[in-house]
Amino acid sequence: MSKKFLADAIQNSIEITGVGANALAGDIIEAIKGEIVKNGRFTIPDFGAFIVRETPKRTAMNPRTGEKVAVKAGATVRFKPSPALRDAAFAAMKKSKRKAAKA
Repeated sequence: MSKKFLADAIQNSIEITGVGANALAGDIIEAIKGEIVKNGRFTIPDFGAFIVRETPKRTAMNPRTGEKVAVKAGATVRFKPSPALRDAAFAAMKKSKRKAAKA
């Protein structure tokens, strides 16, 4: 999903200009970022949760040279889908496989 996709969905949902929809989409994204930074988690019911996870310090290998490289500890944001979203995605995947098999 992109900011443009979100702005288009907002514009089609309510009567608002493209500029206004784009600004609203940007504000929504910033609010989500702020909540993740503040609490380490952001949940949208029936959609899923964005969760901050720490990544440990580790040693990786440069694929080009084969040299071992130290990677610092850090953090990443993971997404955990809700059961409703997971079931809907699984049903859509099964449906598209059935369509492909018929063709």
